[in-house]
Amino acid sequence: MESESVAKAAHCLLLPFPCQGHVNPMLQLLKRLEHEGVRVTLVLHRFFSKKFHKIPTSIATEYISDGFDNGGFEEAESYKIYFQRSRQVGTQTLGELIEKLYRSGNSVDCIVYDSHLSWVLDVAKRFGILGASFLTQNLAVDSIYYHVKKGKLQIPLLEQSVLLPGLPLLAPKDVPSFLCDNESYPAMLDYILDQFSNIEDADWVLCNSFYELETDVAEWFTKILPKLRTIGPTIPSMFLDKRLEDDDYGCALLKSEECIKWLDERKKGSVCYISFGSMATLNEEQMGEIACALRDSDCCFLWVVRTTEECKLPKDFVKKSEKGLIVTWCPQLQVLAHEAVGCFVTHCGWNSTIEALSLGVPMVAMPQWTDQTTNAKYITDVLKMGLRAPADEKGIVRRESLKNCIKEMMETENGKEMKKNALNWKTLATKAVDEGGSSDRNITEFVSTLLDI
Repeated sequence: MESESVAKAAHCLLLPFPCQGHVNPMLQLLKRLEHEGVRVTLVLHRFFSKKFHKIPTSIATEYISDGFDNGGFEEAESYKIYFQRSRQVGTQTLGELIEKLYRSGNSVDCIVYDSHLSWVLDVAKRFGILGASFLTQNLAVDSIYYHVKKGKLQIPLLEQSVLLPGLPLLAPKDVPSFLCDNESYPAMLDYILDQFSNIEDADWVLCNSFYELETDVAEWFTKILPKLRTIGPTIPSMFLDKRLEDDDYGCALLKSEECIKWLDERKKGSVCYISFGSMATLNEEQMGEIACALRDSDCCFLWVVRTTEECKLPKDFVKKSEKGLIVTWCPQLQVLAHEAVGCFVTHCGWNSTIEALSLGVPMVAMPQWTDQTTNAKYITDVLKMGLRAPADEKGIVRRESLKNCIKEMMETENGKEMKKNALNWKTLATKAVDEGGSSDRNITEFVSTLLDI
């Protein structure tokens, strides 16, 4: 009982990068820590907090500034200016927040911060607080960036393949896009690599993956970073081990649309779900090719097209019919968990990838940029639970190619085998976070550190 009371007294700040795809995994880690008896405060950037549809009152919340409280990235003149000012102002306002908490008798024992906010570790050390870097991408991608940052992999990568410890052989099309075209977004690349500038100094390194998914690279990485632990998949417990009651993502930028009812009226495994996340932007030509592929295919489809992208749809494309439904947003986990969904056409962002994996849904990969190309490689060649839709010399996936991929996934023996593999990964993901699983043990080990403070 004494240890339990000490654990409840331990207080962590959780500071995500101000983007929905980074906030969601942090929220799930928050709930796991609270389940272990840790007191947690979520720290959000002021501009980003204004976008939330809701923040549950059960979550203790504080705020810091990035110097752009009205619009964040959109308010800044460039990525470079945003990153520079957010570091400067963030360092100042996070320090002020910690001082305020101390004055109120609310001391802080640990800060878990998104690895892209590497400057947070300097603030933590200044106050004598434990710092835990949280890697929101998978270990394979993290390893590639780590090797570049440490000068062990030279960029740009043009024609040569890459072989790194614990990873499969990667062609240029399989590595993060910034490494082949490092001139287009230099500030973005520098910022991504900076997450490994001081990671050896972190007291813990937590990763949104699970050991059984990336065993070889996990073994290699823990030799380099002994305090690295996989603690994922960080998706709501209700979709995995069901140990946390009433657990969903908890807050969102948009309200849900009525698409579950439409899925309820479709046959098992008959629907192709298409979504390219909250940030990927497709040109009008690619949108048209996808629309034609769906129109000409034999399956039903549910397609998420953000409001800002709707103007790129063919003018005669019907948004709601017996065969198809287009929505501007949907509750993705509920959709992926629905028995009507047979496959997922995805941009291969890590959150979407690990959600589909955790729910046993095979994928058709259409990666766009950043880490998505590496995730696509894993989906097809390592996890063997999907196909990569081939793009032409313009980078466009043509209608026939996409239609054929969907058909193979939904109607062939190969598709059934990929579905079987997906269900096997679902089982392993659930075991990892369930009581006594690899990720559960790692979270317990991390929490036990707080007992010694």
